[in-house]
Amino acid sequence: MTQSTMRLTVNGKSCDVDAAPDTALLYVLRNDLALNGPKYGCGLGECGACAVLIDGEAARSCVIPIEGCAGRDIVTLEGLGSREHPDLVQEAFIREQAAQCGYCLNGMIISTKALLSRNAHPSEAEVLEALRYNLCRCGAHIEIIRAAMRAAGHAVEAHD
Repeated sequence: MTQSTMRLTVNGKSCDVDAAPDTALLYVLRNDLALNGPKYGCGLGECGACAVLIDGEAARSCVIPIEGCAGRDIVTLEGLGSREHPDLVQEAFIREQAAQCGYCLNGMIISTKALLSRNAHPSEAEVLEALRYNLCRCGAHIEIIRAAMRAAGHAVEAHD
């Protein structure tokens, strides 16, 4: 396909991108807009490392062509909060030290954010279901679930 200019709204800012309409959103976010929250994991939409919010719903940016994103609100990890003022979900993941290598965190945080926008106080079973298709190879699952529960406003026991 030939390149064309497309206008996207990413993290509340309008930006023009020159790319083929079938270019995966992930490549535009990382290569053209220098947003490195979404990661390339599997390239098949199965691992969740590339997740972004599109109109408030978690979506796998590695399999979404940019032509389907025009006129929609795209939010990446960078659009949730800043180092100085992290989003509630980001803060919960920091407080629970819910990372080992950190590669999966983008997807875990984005999926948690999408869940909380639909259901402010999910049960642990609902959190587990929402994170079910986000892969973590390091084994930080316990801390990740604790962080999601903290973000949902559930009391979390102090840990060592």
